[in-house]
Amino acid sequence: MRFTKMQGAGNDYIYIDARGLSEDWPELSRKMSDRHFGIGGDGIILIMDSQMADLKMRMFNADGSEGEMCGNGIRCFAKYAIEREIADDFGGSLKIETLAGVRTVEPVYEGGSVTGARVAMGAPELRPADIPVALDPAIGGSNSGGPVTGYPLKIEDRELALTFVSMGNPHAVAFVDEPVSGYPLHTVGPKVERHLIFPKRVNFEIVNLNGGDIATARVWERGSGETMACGTGACAIAVAARLHGLNQGPLDINLPGGTLTIEWDGEGEVYLEGPAEEVFSGEWEVS
Repeated sequence: MRFTKMQGAGNDYIYIDARGLSEDWPELSRKMSDRHFGIGGDGIILIMDSQMADLKMRMFNADGSEGEMCGNGIRCFAKYAIEREIADDFGGSLKIETLAGVRTVEPVYEGGSVTGARVAMGAPELRPADIPVALDPAIGGSNSGGPVTGYPLKIEDRELALTFVSMGNPHAVAFVDEPVSGYPLHTVGPKVERHLIFPKRVNFEIVNLNGGDIATARVWERGSGETMACGTGACAIAVAARLHGLNQGPLDINLPGGTLTIEWDGEGEVYLEGPAEEVFSGEWEVS
């Protein structure tokens, strides 16, 4: 089986042209994503035919669970599909089917190669039931319409104030005063991800705001652990910042793997822009 490893701001996935293929994709993702005994990555992404868009993207996390959407992954998906002539950039954009809906991707070119993309990520979902998050009636259960900002959650000795956003997948965003570089994310992250208030688990972002248009963040991704970047997570951060009145224009979010730029006008779709790079290609023996 041919594969290509790609990364967007350090969020790395293994890409497979899965048209006409049938495999145990969750198990394959667990094996291929292993950074010691496999190829190494945050998961696998499949290129498939679509009945409603130009192509269909399926993504599986490193633990084998299937994710609804991946902002960094979809940029690399577009690069892969265009440069291998699986799809043209129809009128300057691609429409890609995901479990979160059809997303429009506008590739960015440099010297004839796709070096990044701008993605229309859809409108954020702020209603708790649709994120989903099960609010404690004693705290915020009556706020069924959303948005929910500053929701208190105690993890060990830490009092978190969370803002809940879905970008097709669930996110809990915490703005913190301590530097995110020293935050014990590997301790706190898994406990937030699997907390009982999140019936489908959750992605967890910790954020420092560095002025009105720059943020620094780290992300604990559901099913993968800490990643170098998270596109949907960056979108959730920008939405949360605007809901708190902390940002009004484009927001540059610095993550360990690079910078993503997010725009949201407070009402419509969220737009994500960032890089897309190919790392290497090879063959995986399928038993």
